[in-house]
Amino acid sequence: MSVLLHISDTHFGTEQPPVVEALVALAAQQRPDVVVLSGDITQRARPAQFRAAKAFVDRLGAPVLAIPGNHDIALFDLWARLTRPYARYATAFGTDLEPVHASQDLLIVGVNSTRAWRHKNGEVSTAQIDRVANLLIAASPQQLRVVVVHQPAAVHRAEDRANLLRGHTAALRVWSAAGADLVLGGHIHLPYTLAQQGLARRLWVLQAGTAVSSRTRPEAPNSVNILHWGTEGEDCLIEQWDFARDEQIFVRTTVTPVKPERG
Repeated sequence: MSVLLHISDTHFGTEQPPVVEALVALAAQQRPDVVVLSGDITQRARPAQFRAAKAFVDRLGAPVLAIPGNHDIALFDLWARLTRPYARYATAFGTDLEPVHASQDLLIVGVNSTRAWRHKNGEVSTAQIDRVANLLIAASPQQLRVVVVHQPAAVHRAEDRANLLRGHTAALRVWSAAGADLVLGGHIHLPYTLAQQGLARRLWVLQAGTAVSSRTRPEAPNSVNILHWGTEGEDCLIEQWDFARDEQIFVRTTVTPVKPERG
């Protein structure tokens, strides 16, 4: 059995210390095999914010696969944004903006969906779509096949459509045919799981809320996802854990079983 902890939109610079400590405690309890951090790690891409974020993920006790979000590119330093947009990110999280994690049970493929010339909108290029597809095709049957982007690849509310990942239709079509099971994202601070129909094979879009930031939505507290995946043929259990302010801990609020298609 492998355990994946999915966190997003930590927005260091707006982090809440009690929530940070509660998430560290949850990780110690659940002992994930890998942590996925799907962007917007900092609020304003400042060096001190990246240092604080790196110190935080180092406390989670597992390898971290991170990708940048739009907030991880300097917004007001135009020279840095245009000439070295990922330099501050790379200092803390490395120069590989599209990392891959592979184990016996998991294949996780990161995609950099940010663009330095855009304020917040993300996109995936044809080359990125094809790169991911080639990795998915080569996966073994027992691996849960996960793609990680920042902006959502699917939404269920009309008001969130403006935040959709540009190129999402082509990406989901190609990645589904190549064997993807889940596409993880963040950006809109709203957690949900959506099954995608009408594709070559079913896949699910899994969104995380903001993990530790004060920038929560009124209807969504701080939250993270935990995935449990075992041997071939079993369900993948997707758990949503929300921060309970009265108890100052994360509590499991929903469990969604999904059965990846094989064959």
